[in-house]
Amino acid sequence: MTGAAPPVHDVVIMGGGLAGLTLALQLKNRFEDIDVLVLERRGHPVPLAAHKVGESSVEIGAHYFDTVLGLKSHMQQVQLRKFGFRFFFSEGRRDIDCVTEIGASRYLSVPSYQIDRGIFENYLGEEAARRGVRFIDSAMVGGVDLSDSADAPHRLRWTVDGVTYVARTRWLVDACGRAGLLKRKLGLARPNAHDANAVWFRIGERIVIDDWSDDPEWRARCDPQARWLSTNHLVGAGYWVWLIPLASGSHSVGIVADPKLHPLDTMNTFDKAMDWFRTWQPRLYDALDGKRDKLQDFMFLRKFSYGCKQVFSARRWALTGEAGLFLDPFYSPGSDFIAISNTYIADLIARDRAGLGLEARAQVYDQIYHSFYESTLALYQDQYPLFGDPEVLPVKVIWDYTYYWGVLSQMFFQQKLTHLALLGELREDLVHCQRLNVAMQAFMRSWSAVSEKRNPAVMLDQAALPWFAGLNRSLNDKLDDDGFRQRVRASAALLDELAREIVERANRAHPGLGSGTLGALLDQRMAGLAAREPREAQPAMLFLQASAIG
Repeated sequence: MTGAAPPVHDVVIMGGGLAGLTLALQLKNRFEDIDVLVLERRGHPVPLAAHKVGESSVEIGAHYFDTVLGLKSHMQQVQLRKFGFRFFFSEGRRDIDCVTEIGASRYLSVPSYQIDRGIFENYLGEEAARRGVRFIDSAMVGGVDLSDSADAPHRLRWTVDGVTYVARTRWLVDACGRAGLLKRKLGLARPNAHDANAVWFRIGERIVIDDWSDDPEWRARCDPQARWLSTNHLVGAGYWVWLIPLASGSHSVGIVADPKLHPLDTMNTFDKAMDWFRTWQPRLYDALDGKRDKLQDFMFLRKFSYGCKQVFSARRWALTGEAGLFLDPFYSPGSDFIAISNTYIADLIARDRAGLGLEARAQVYDQIYHSFYESTLALYQDQYPLFGDPEVLPVKVIWDYTYYWGVLSQMFFQQKLTHLALLGELREDLVHCQRLNVAMQAFMRSWSAVSEKRNPAVMLDQAALPWFAGLNRSLNDKLDDDGFRQRVRASAALLDELAREIVERANRAHPGLGSGTLGALLDQRMAGLAAREPREAQPAMLFLQASAIG
């Protein structure tokens, strides 16, 4: 192209999927006059039940969508409110009402959603355009030239219908998913040790798990009687199966598995997946067998989890969403990490617009974001063999949620992610929680290796734990800095108490199991907190006996 140089945009986002469009909206919410260009490879509108993972959200991602971005009306009226996570130890079983179930009997206070990605991304594209974002679909980025100067703009080229265009931009954000344009250009790819594969597909009809039993007592354990609105997990040693309803009327079905126990080549076509269900989850096979003609798509990913050496740079580039790193769909952290990375990117852009330095801030944000990644990765890595353990997995779920709601969610809901001075004050408590979590995951592996894996016909009702439901409810609190300090320290104390009770419970059943590195961490923490007032212990695990139904 010849003639005058193209104008300089404030931000160009490569990728107009979930991560890119939500970042564009967040920037427009913060700066009405900001010039944002989004380039999306696919044509819009995209099909409903779009062929993507990430349909289930949890509390951070849901809060980001409905409150931070102001999309509550769409989330509540168009998408489906999720009835929490639910787990069934149903391997090889058709009698779903005669196995251990983990889940809440009622909705907890803070909402989350099942998201039809096609509906949502079409809406995000339209909403971004309404708010003044320039959104170009069917755009193929052909090259990127990053600036070596602190002030000169980056340049990129893209084509639409065979015509090449050039843009200059102060900030360049890669949100193009696994294509990872900047990651490949800059050599930022970093593998991790979490080896798992996934296959998934959509069926154009509801899978109503509530209809899998006609036992009125089993049905009545939940109010509403709508287990199908949960993210349902059918679990076994080395794998889990997801069932996620979509607002379009389709149902998403996936298998995520450790290849050492369930190789990918046993499930990497729809027919193979159905044969796999017939063996490992026969009740689901029964539900799907008559719906084969309603198959809408099928996809698989080998070793889907990966890291990234760097995601934020003071040189005015960043990566968000799957263009950066990806953990695991168990617990649905994808939207959470989009929310966190977009928040950091928006703050860096705000600092740049204010003429403030970026070098130290970008480096610290990158370190914090990677610490979240590492601590969350510990929930998954080497843990798949214990997914079939009806004694240990319920404890793991309670622990993992307490860690999530008590620490990471508090930072996001209370808008403290960028408050570095306050996070610095709490560094000892936060590091302790992170180390405690890693040690707990190792302890649960040891416990599962000796557990009897009893699978009684009970429902372990998370909503019957007052402290657990209260922890969820606490996310709605509005805390000042002092209140946040107290909250994080209270969460650390709760995790200490819960860890002690888990170790005691496991050792009562298996004398000699010990505590691994947990005991030393807890003793060291107790010595360090000797000057603080003692906190009254809570019967954290009581639900495992008192709330069992059956």
